[in-house]
Amino acid sequence: MTCRIVILGGGTAGWMAANLMVRRWAPEQASITLVESPDIGIVGVGEGSTPTLKRFFELVDIADADWMPRCEATYKVSIRFEGWSPQSGIASYAHPFVSQVDSHIQNAFFTNCMTRRLGLDVHTQPDDFFLNGVLAQNACGPQTPENFPFVVEYGYHFNAGLLGSYLGEVAVERGVVHLPARIVEVARAPNGNIEALIDEDGRRIAGDFFVDCSGFASVLMGKTLGVGFRSFADNLFNDAAVVMPTDTDGALQPETVSIAMRHGWRWRIPLTSRYGNGYVYSSSFVEADAAETELREALGTLDDDTQARHLKMRVGQLEKHWSGNCLGLGLSQGFIEPLEATALLLVQVTVELFMQHFENGEYADREADTFNRKIDERFERVRDYVVAHYKLNTRDDTDYWRANRDNMVLSDSLRHLLDTWYRCRDLSEEIARQKLESHFGTLSWHCLLAGYGAFPPLAQKQPGRGDHYKEKNVAAFLAGCALNFDAHRANLSALEN
Repeated sequence: MTCRIVILGGGTAGWMAANLMVRRWAPEQASITLVESPDIGIVGVGEGSTPTLKRFFELVDIADADWMPRCEATYKVSIRFEGWSPQSGIASYAHPFVSQVDSHIQNAFFTNCMTRRLGLDVHTQPDDFFLNGVLAQNACGPQTPENFPFVVEYGYHFNAGLLGSYLGEVAVERGVVHLPARIVEVARAPNGNIEALIDEDGRRIAGDFFVDCSGFASVLMGKTLGVGFRSFADNLFNDAAVVMPTDTDGALQPETVSIAMRHGWRWRIPLTSRYGNGYVYSSSFVEADAAETELREALGTLDDDTQARHLKMRVGQLEKHWSGNCLGLGLSQGFIEPLEATALLLVQVTVELFMQHFENGEYADREADTFNRKIDERFERVRDYVVAHYKLNTRDDTDYWRANRDNMVLSDSLRHLLDTWYRCRDLSEEIARQKLESHFGTLSWHCLLAGYGAFPPLAQKQPGRGDHYKEKNVAAFLAGCALNFDAHRANLSALEN
């Protein structure tokens, strides 16, 4: 029999799930229905991605030219951090996405980081060691010419509302049933599972399995099934954001910029139609009106009548992501602030892993237990990487930054990683020991720690050699590679032809 899957809630997460499921299962194995209220809008702050989203579009057979112009999208090759570690002397650094060609250079970067940890003066700026870092510096796009024999990874910037609508159109064309409806009740079976959703007209939308994409409301997982929520507030203080657009200046840099503020940080995301801006902050340290004023001052819009949106965030994760016959997904399953653009990554990983385990055992408790352990681990390791950004900061302008730096609520995994780094041991070995390559791998941790300048003072005596960046001509090698790539704007123009 065909399994009836009902997704409650649209938005990017709901429609990503619908597209992945209809691509893999329908119509022989599953009928998929997505129910969403016409009254509930999209939060729309997750407008950047990692390269995982590129793989999503490949899986569902959607070309960049099909969706990017429709969704005001641009390419993204790295994330730049400004003002996070001023006392290290580093004004900014970037974490570029890793591409195939970087395998020829990464050992030079690792070696230089170890050499610098020993007190020697060598080059350790992360974005100078990656092809995508050089592409971003030169405002080049990531589209690979035929004569360049390496795969270049990239993510995207996009209008979240438009992307959700576009993915909805594709899903419906491929067989997903879309039901606009206001759900007022959830019917449960005698065994406690969800039996049906009931709308305001009394219509029953029955299913065998349900996916909760109802956002922070967590209508099915939290309110109906009573699944507990584990807050991350003890070491991720930010719980609010204020968001507003600004006009594009035409530059269209292929990277997200994350800029430290007095009580948090703000993002700058370039779309073809506008810049997306948002200030993520902790309401324990600053009130909403003051945060908006601070953002407007930074953007130069104090006298502007542009409306700002204020959002509250619930940072943490469900105690179970799969409970009974329901899967939590997107904001309903958990949320880690968008500092490293991991929201859609976690959505995609959750859906793909769920489909695999569901095929193995459908409603078997052992499959759900294994799945829940894996997703819980994903969230925790992403949490560690984001926490490290705050723990390692060297700002001293507000109590917010001092409290983050002084906070000792760290996981054992993160403690071991930092201990390994500061004791000048092999970080790659520690990451392999912890089996962390599926989360943030060796290159990512080196980018973060080197980018923050987490090094001891320079030794008094310097040998004047041993800098692999210079001795292996890394700059010349990457500059030569970059000659093969067109301007970012040219890449975007080609999508519309």
